[in-house]
Amino acid sequence: MRLNAGCKIFFEAHQPTPMILMLKPRSGLGQEILSEDYRLKPNIPVVEYSDSYGNLCQRLVIPPGAFELQMCVYAETSDQIDLQWDAPQTPIQNLPDTVLQFLLPSRYCPSDQMHDLANQIVLGIPSGYAQVEAIRSWIQTNVVYQYGSSDSSTSALETAAKRVGVCRDFSHLGMALCRSLDIPARMVVGYLYQLEPMDLHAWFEAFVGDRWYTFDATQPTPKGNRIAIAYGRDAADVALTTQFGLADLLEMKVWVEAGS
Repeated sequence: MRLNAGCKIFFEAHQPTPMILMLKPRSGLGQEILSEDYRLKPNIPVVEYSDSYGNLCQRLVIPPGAFELQMCVYAETSDQIDLQWDAPQTPIQNLPDTVLQFLLPSRYCPSDQMHDLANQIVLGIPSGYAQVEAIRSWIQTNVVYQYGSSDSSTSALETAAKRVGVCRDFSHLGMALCRSLDIPARMVVGYLYQLEPMDLHAWFEAFVGDRWYTFDATQPTPKGNRIAIAYGRDAADVALTTQFGLADLLEMKVWVEAGS
C-alpha cells in the first residue's frame, strides 16, 4: 500500500536553541520512500548527517519565537510484516559486528536483570523467532496499554513490575527480555497505518535467522503498512526531536493516510 504520512510540530523558543531532528525515513526492508516534503517556518539553515545507527539527522538552531516544522512522506509499504516461525537463534559468534551492540543492556533496557522473567515466558519454547513471539504475545496479554501511565524515565524493569505502559514501554520490555536470552533487539519509531489513536509509534525488531524481524506487542495480530523512521538501542537513541535550550513543544499533529 502507498501511504501519505507526516507530522507537524510547533515550538516556542525563548532563545536561539540548537536542535537535532530525526524525522526523515530511508528506503529499506518493507518500505520505499517515493517522495518527501520537509518544511521549516521560518526557513533556516539545516545540516544533515547520518548517526551511528544509519538514521538521517538534521542539525539546526531555531530562532526565538514561534517555530514550525512539517515532514511529509509518500511511501510504498508492505501490507504484511515478514513472519518466520522456525527462524533459529543466531549464535553470538556468527552475529554481524553491527548487531552485537543490540545484545547489551541499555538505559531503558536493563536486560541483565530480567533473566528470570524471560526464562519463565519462553519455558519449553525453541530458541529463536518462536521465543521472541512468545515474549511479544506475553506482553500484549499481560501489560495494559494506558496513556499517562509512564514517563520519560520509565524502564523495562518498572514496566514488568507495574504491568502498564505505552508503546515505548512495550518495546523496551520486549527488547530487554530478548537481550536477556542473547537475542539482539532494537527499537524502531515510525508510522503505523490505522493506529488508534493516531500518533507516532514504537515497536521492536529482533535479529533471528540471520536477519531482523518486526514485533509489535501493542497489536493483537501482525500488521504491515509501517514506515520506520529511526532505529536504536532504546528511546534515548531515537528521539525525533532533541533540543539544547529553552524551547517549549506546543503541539504535534500526526497523520497516516492511504495514498493513490
